[in-house]
Amino acid sequence: MSSGMTFRREVAEGIEIRLFETGDAETVFATADRNREYLREWLPWVDRTQSARDILEFIARAHYKFQISRAPDAGIWIDGVFSGSIGVHSVDWTNRSTSIGYWIDSAQQARGIITRCCASLLDYLFDDLLLHRVEIRCGTGNTRSCAIPRRLGFLREGVLREAEWVSGRWVDLVVWSVLEDAWREGAASRRGA
Repeated sequence: MSSGMTFRREVAEGIEIRLFETGDAETVFATADRNREYLREWLPWVDRTQSARDILEFIARAHYKFQISRAPDAGIWIDGVFSGSIGVHSVDWTNRSTSIGYWIDSAQQARGIITRCCASLLDYLFDDLLLHRVEIRCGTGNTRSCAIPRRLGFLREGVLREAEWVSGRWVDLVVWSVLEDAWREGAASRRGA
């Protein structure tokens, strides 16, 4: 990755999101592998990820994507320990829109960490990249994941039937979206003002 091309945000005290580095591959794989059973229920990449080499290939693609579009795939670090991931799928620059995805170590669930990381990433997408629309798509049965866009003020737009092949079955996806004006209007309340 070229110098100066980086992404790092302090989300809250002890919580940081930063662009993956090649040295993270073993740690990321170990965490994903440890959480494999619960992750594979909703995330199609889990079954294809069988080694740290697969993570290295992902990191190389993530660096290239960031260089050309500034759309990050970032690790979530809690008190310096890798604990999950949050990332931007490809950006549609013509329509200034994208979608984001995330996962977290099961030991860190239900602490509001993903919600805070999403809010920080959304600030970056709307303020720095000047995007207009961001989506989150979640399996209809993934209630924990669906709670995140709801808490962040996203609008539930509908369901894409059998939209994703995950672990040998079709999964219906709920589409959630937020527009730049709505995100900015809610900024004061999110920051406790």
